[in-house]
Amino acid sequence: MRGKATQFWAMLVLLLLGAAVVNYWAVAGEASVPRRALAEFPAAVGGWHQLGSDVRFDAATEAVLRADDYVSRDYTGEGGRVASLYVGYYLTQRTGATYHSPLNCLPGSGWALGQPSTVEVKPADGRAAFKANSYVIEHGPDKMLLLYWYQGRGRAVASEYVDKVYTVFDSIRLRRSDGAMVRVLVPFRGDGREAEQVAAQFAAQVAPNLSAYVPD
Repeated sequence: MRGKATQFWAMLVLLLLGAAVVNYWAVAGEASVPRRALAEFPAAVGGWHQLGSDVRFDAATEAVLRADDYVSRDYTGEGGRVASLYVGYYLTQRTGATYHSPLNCLPGSGWALGQPSTVEVKPADGRAAFKANSYVIEHGPDKMLLLYWYQGRGRAVASEYVDKVYTVFDSIRLRRSDGAMVRVLVPFRGDGREAEQVAAQFAAQVAPNLSAYVPD
C-alpha cells in the first residue's frame, strides 16, 4: 500500500508540473530567435551565381503556402548548369501554418513524380552530412531533378514525419517550432543521375549558408 501511495503522489506531482510547464509555454508563446531575411541570402554560393531576379509568387499562391518568409531564385554554375532554389520559412507551426511538401503541390500543378530515392548532401563547410529526398519530375517534355529536405533548429532531415516528431519535442524543450522546407530543382534531358549529382553539389553549397536565415 505504501508503495502505491508513493507512486500516486509521484504521478500527481509530475502531472502538476507538466500542467504548469504547458501553461507557462502557452502564456510565454514561441521563443524569439534572431535571423536574417531570406531576401538577403547570398547571390553567390560556391561557384554558383544568381541568375535573374528573385521570384515572387502571386497572392493566391502565397495564401496557400502561408510562409512567413521565402526566397525563390535561379542560380547558374559551371558549364551553364541551372539550379532553382526555394526556401520557405515558418516562424511557428503552432498556428496551423506548416511546410507544403512538393509531393502534394507538384502533382496538382501537372507534374508527375517518379524514381524516388534519397541522396546524401555533404555541406561544403564540413559539417555533418544529411539525407535529402530525390525525385525525377516530368511535365510533358520537361524533366527536372527535385531535391528537398526539412531544416530548422539545428537539424536537416529528409522525412517529413521525423521532422514533425522533432518539432513536437522542440516545442516542449525549446519553445520553438520554427523551420523551413528547402527545395532544389535541376532541369535535365536524358539520364537524371548527373542531374542528381549536380543538385547534391549545389545543395552542399547552399546548406552552410542557411543557419543565418533558418536558425539552428
